[in-house]
Amino acid sequence: MEFSSRARQRHLKLAGDRREPYPHSLQFYQEPPTESISLAEFESFAVDRLRLLKVVENLGVSYVKSGDAYKTKLEAELRKLKFPYRALAEDDYDARRKDHISHFILRLAYCQSEELRRWFLQQEMDLFRYRFHELTDSLRQKFLDHVNLSFEAISEDLKNELSNELYMSTPGLSMSKVKEQMFYKVGLSDAVDLFRARRVFIKDGFAFVPLKDIDAIVLNNYRKSLSKALALTARSLPSIQSDERLQPLLNHLSHSYVGPDYSVQKNTGKISLEHIDALSVKSFPLCMRQLHKALRENHHLRHGGRMQYGLFLKGIGLTLEQALEFWKKEFIKGKVDADKFDKGYAYSIRHNYGKEGKRTDYTPYSCMKIIMSNPPSQGDYHGCPFRHSDPELLKQKLQSYKVPPSGVTQVDDIGFSLNHPNQYFAESQRILSGGREVKKEPNHLGNSQQKNNSQESVNSNSAPTSSNTTTDAELEGLEAYFTED
Repeated sequence: MEFSSRARQRHLKLAGDRREPYPHSLQFYQEPPTESISLAEFESFAVDRLRLLKVVENLGVSYVKSGDAYKTKLEAELRKLKFPYRALAEDDYDARRKDHISHFILRLAYCQSEELRRWFLQQEMDLFRYRFHELTDSLRQKFLDHVNLSFEAISEDLKNELSNELYMSTPGLSMSKVKEQMFYKVGLSDAVDLFRARRVFIKDGFAFVPLKDIDAIVLNNYRKSLSKALALTARSLPSIQSDERLQPLLNHLSHSYVGPDYSVQKNTGKISLEHIDALSVKSFPLCMRQLHKALRENHHLRHGGRMQYGLFLKGIGLTLEQALEFWKKEFIKGKVDADKFDKGYAYSIRHNYGKEGKRTDYTPYSCMKIIMSNPPSQGDYHGCPFRHSDPELLKQKLQSYKVPPSGVTQVDDIGFSLNHPNQYFAESQRILSGGREVKKEPNHLGNSQQKNNSQESVNSNSAPTSSNTTTDAELEGLEAYFTED
């Protein structure tokens, strides 16, 4: 991938000044890379960052973002994928270089639609928030200077002098916390939201902002910068799309699912057929609950529904023998006799489990696969209800499932943050079995700004995902076995 000449980079390395291109481990990504990299490195960097952003997304579902467990797990992932983290030594050139280049690669891949831009922006914001919080006081000030944010930390003497005013004007801080907290002197134009909410001390045209709120201001600046950059990058897409080497890679990245494929389930053989009805109410995502209900009522599903639901059931632990029994018992209640089932449908179920045809062990569909392929038509029940259903019908369906009005509104506004139906099932079972508590986010000014941005986004069923082990060609081959209605 040609970003530009390697000469300058080589000169820097020979001169021993490897830190000059990346003076800080954190940045706003305002300057694009200026070196050449191979296509192999291009793809490797991009996939690693995509894995990191997926971890950020999934941890945000399972843990409080300011909690110790969230921080520990995210730092472990940064270490594993060799991105900058707080414990790195001073000479972390390679990690900073990877962080810089990989961000711009994914920016190219995820600027291609409004939906992709929103998802990318949200995950990058969460990653930035974590990394900013982990900076030491001196590195935080260095970073603010680096990105031209003139937020200067006030001296201890000035803080002690203004301690009463800071205590009275800053909700949520006791006098002891005021003395412990670092405060920044910020221009009033950058602290408008705090000023309007009467959450900050103002003097001589400056706001004295505590560290706990300075991140909201910095994040808002980063959001504006990255949103503008994504829009500008989208305008350059025609020139990128003409490159036959890059466009297939970028398209693959923007629809890649890099999480577990659920091809091997620890519950295999432990799910009883008698429990499926109860599980469908307690632990199935809406798309699968809809398919199960339609199957029970109509004793039949068309091929799109059989594929989507059959692979999901395989993923939660149904064996081949159980799957054959399950589908046969249901279908013969309708218009399909046992002989027709054995001659037609049984073969396709065995094919699903890798026992026929090319012996491919097919994996359950991710959310993006469900959304992007084979949209439902009249008489179909497959697909994603959050994408393919009329909003009013979706609300009625949720209400019929006894979701309270507040919950219906919440789901309608921001949707899920999961990206695989089998992930939903696994998380539900973990919660119901007491594996972990449902997370509760603390109220914070930054959250309100984040919500303003995320309210426009689609539910996370539309977060970019697809199978990472099964090609579209193979799936099309499987579909051929399900065409009989």
